[in-house]
Amino acid sequence: MKLVLLACLVAFAAAAPQFGGKPDYRVIQVLRDSRQDQGNGNYNYEFETENGIYTNVEGRSGSAGQSNQAGSFRFTLPDGTLAEVRFVADENGYRAESPLIPQPPPLPAHAVEQIRFAEEERARGVQYDNRGFRIGGF
Repeated sequence: MKLVLLACLVAFAAAAPQFGGKPDYRVIQVLRDSRQDQGNGNYNYEFETENGIYTNVEGRSGSAGQSNQAGSFRFTLPDGTLAEVRFVADENGYRAESPLIPQPPPLPAHAVEQIRFAEEERARGVQYDNRGFRIGGF
């Protein structure tokens, strides 16, 4: 029984992932760490490290007591490309902008025309019931 247990232990150790030495850990210097909090929901902070990580955020009180934020962050991708994202988070949700965020293809012309038509009808007061029949705005 001891021999079987020893054989299983040796097999387990041999099957463990092998790493080529120690991982390359290094201390990253913090270049900037600035924080201000006014205690009323208004704040800002800026943080930057020597390896290119950077963030800058400004917060303000929102209309429903929430904290609205606007700012940006950036970092270097493994291929050396600088990734930067600008964002706003408020009553209308989180909206980010970056060339790295995939964009949907443009709407086809017939869809744009249908949207325009629906907006015209809505402006005239046209309404429809849950079955699609017109009920107002004649």
